[in-house]
Amino acid sequence: MTSTDAAQPDVLYTARVAVTGGRGGSATSETGSLRAELSRPAERGTENAGTDPEELFAAGFAACFDSALAVAARRERIKVGKTSTTASVSLTSTPEGTFALTVALDVQAPDCPQADLERAVAVAETLCPYANAVRGNVPLTLQATGLQ
Repeated sequence: MTSTDAAQPDVLYTARVAVTGGRGGSATSETGSLRAELSRPAERGTENAGTDPEELFAAGFAACFDSALAVAARRERIKVGKTSTTASVSLTSTPEGTFALTVALDVQAPDCPQADLERAVAVAETLCPYANAVRGNVPLTLQATGLQ
């Protein structure tokens, strides 16, 4: 299946990861820098230490959003200082019996005034490719904690 969009975006980067065995298999990136054993969330425990797609998505989203926050801060001329973004990705079930995701981002910037941080986070939400990808599809909540 291919997209038939008339205007194709300029590709800046493509990551390729092959998965065999689904949630209970393994993932390997084309570059070889990512090699992960996958585990079903219901089967996770001390004996089964693999990761799951929700953790991988959370890591990507948090990293992407934290970088978008740095860009937003530069554009808005806000000094955010050191930042930390934690993503919580939840696998949920729907009334129709299908599965869905929810995402919560917790942004910490202890040296940035609260109002400035909130402004930077709002701009970052418009810049982040992950936030843009999930907008209108996946509930996203943002929490920002700065200098009080």
